Amino acid sequence: MQIPALIMPKIPNFNKPMWLLHTLFFLILCRAALTLAKSDTSNQSQQQIGSNYALKGKLIFAHVLYRHGDRTPIEPYPTDPWKKREYWPVGWGELTNIGKQQHYELGKWLRRRYDSLLNLTYSEDEVYIRSTDVDRTLASAMSNLAGLYPPVGNEVWNKDIAWQPIPVHTIPERIDKELAGKAPCAAYDYARSVVLNSSEFQKLNQRFQYLYDYLTKYSGRKVDTLEAVQRMNNTFFIEALYNRTLPDWAKKVYPSADMTYIADFAFSIGTYTRRMARLKIGPLIKEMLHRFADKARGSLKPNRSVWIYSAHDTTVANVLNALKLYNLKSPGYTACVLFELRLDENNHPFVSIFYKNTSAEPALLSIPDCGVACPLAKTFEIYKDILPVNWEQECKLSTMMMTYDEANIGMAMVILGSIICAMLVLSYIFLIYYRRRRYSTYAYAQMA
Repeated sequence: MQIPALIMPKIPNFNKPMWLLHTLFFLILCRAALTLAKSDTSNQSQQQIGSNYALKGKLIFAHVLYRHGDRTPIEPYPTDPWKKREYWPVGWGELTNIGKQQHYELGKWLRRRYDSLLNLTYSEDEVYIRSTDVDRTLASAMSNLAGLYPPVGNEVWNKDIAWQPIPVHTIPERIDKELAGKAPCAAYDYARSVVLNSSEFQKLNQRFQYLYDYLTKYSGRKVDTLEAVQRMNNTFFIEALYNRTLPDWAKKVYPSADMTYIADFAFSIGTYTRRMARLKIGPLIKEMLHRFADKARGSLKPNRSVWIYSAHDTTVANVLNALKLYNLKSPGYTACVLFELRLDENNHPFVSIFYKNTSAEPALLSIPDCGVACPLAKTFEIYKDILPVNWEQECKLSTMMMTYDEANIGMAMVILGSIICAMLVLSYIFLIYYRRRRYSTYAYAQMA
């Protein structure tokens, strides 16, 4: 009688090259996926170098983008005790005398900063001023110019008025894709709706639902979004600034950490994804960079030295966020972004960006992956993803749907990385199981 002899099952050899290859591949893919996700979600940082950093090179051109000055509330809420017009010096959303003075002082500051670029007398071939088609921004630009170009010599047309009229250009908001950013764009509207309906924003809405309900109950207005809270916060801010006593219910939530956070965060929503930044503020940034290029090669006509934009807090925040420089602090009145073009010792152009918010002097910002003095060509390369090639064509919804679906690219990368890791783990487990089963099939053998 033959007796089967027991043979021990063979254990897979974990020192074999195949196992090492699978393990290495697994680790590399996991690392790559997590790194990609991390890099996409780190765009909200701002590096400030300070105002005393000395930049070498010759200044040849400057773009100036600023927010308007002090204003009244745009729209009081239904139960607002200060909603009557007679309580305020000017109409709703209009520039106040304080705002005029703020911009007059900023104009004098700009004169000192760019005295090497500007003559004492105004010339349309030297400077150009563009404003959004809104009363407070137009009035801010004119007040700013009063400080920038006080009349001298033959410019004095009335000895009793130390002021001269200087043109401020504008176009209707409905067709302004660069500065107002309100020209119709179906692709942007879609991308924005995807973001607002994403799981990330739904969690934020759940987190602040108590505040939505509270403000809705007492203000008499439906408040159900982060931006609606930001608008309420702004009204409270202005009323407190003008010593208008807030209702007791308002004092319980203003100022508070949550309302401040929402007010600051809300300014990033308009350019939350790179696709949104490309469609919302990309045309303006592209216009400035191309003007820099024309100036550097001597083809700018007229050969101006300063270009000024008068706009809003949303404009300032959108530009900073698109450039990955927004520090999650609401732009204050007369907040100012300065884009400066210089030539180095070899006549190569480079770009520097300054931000003047609440401080007396601007902070020099560090352009991501480039620094405080970024070669113009590299600046184009760094921000290529937000410079539209054909804005009108890209705004068509069909084009956007074929090329982008950015609810939250950072979260998508995390999910993708997790899926890849899970699949590799499962394949690795299956590989071990398969080998064990294969060897166990021959675990017993008949002996002669």
